[in-house]
Amino acid sequence: MTRATEGLPQHHIGDQLHRITDELAEKFQGVFARGTVGRFVYETYDLLEARATVTLHLASLTARFAKQRLTDYGRAQGLTPITAPQVLFICLHNIGRSQIAAALLNHHASGKVAVRSAGSHPQDQMPDTITDALAELGIPLTEAYPKPLTDEVVRAADVVVTMGCGDACPVYPGKRYLDWDIPDPVGAPLDQVRRIRDDIGHRIRGLLSELSD
Repeated sequence: MTRATEGLPQHHIGDQLHRITDELAEKFQGVFARGTVGRFVYETYDLLEARATVTLHLASLTARFAKQRLTDYGRAQGLTPITAPQVLFICLHNIGRSQIAAALLNHHASGKVAVRSAGSHPQDQMPDTITDALAELGIPLTEAYPKPLTDEVVRAADVVVTMGCGDACPVYPGKRYLDWDIPDPVGAPLDQVRRIRDDIGHRIRGLLSELSD
């Protein structure tokens, strides 16, 4: 048993990870061997479990994040078709700036851009001020969750936008890197979060215009 399956018999996590592996192996049949899929699933669980304070939905988050990671790995390896440019937003905790930017780009791009976000040191929960500020624009964050920065998501990106994550992001040739100097909204009052949201929104519209050219 790996560390991922130890200490949680009440949740039958081993059985859940096995089921997730089966489902993703079927989805990625012809692209990845089951062993590769299983490695990503168990590694993803370990990444999320190491930072989680609440494990109730950990299996479902593992399934979602492992699917995203495999998609990005396939894109980076040239094994899956590329239908849209991909943008990655990185901040320190992936509960503020990068989540706002990803949500706004998803909203304005209408599926024409693949969007990712990650944190160099992700935390467990997004503040209500972040979700409230986006809800005011009709953008729900019900499906968002903090994600650790992984190698394949950087390799799969065409544009990498950093926002206060320091030098944690690996640099690969052939990618466009942008660094946005934006204050951290975490812990700020709602009126300040709104200003940060609007600043990010202005930058997002400019980036989307460039990607559409």
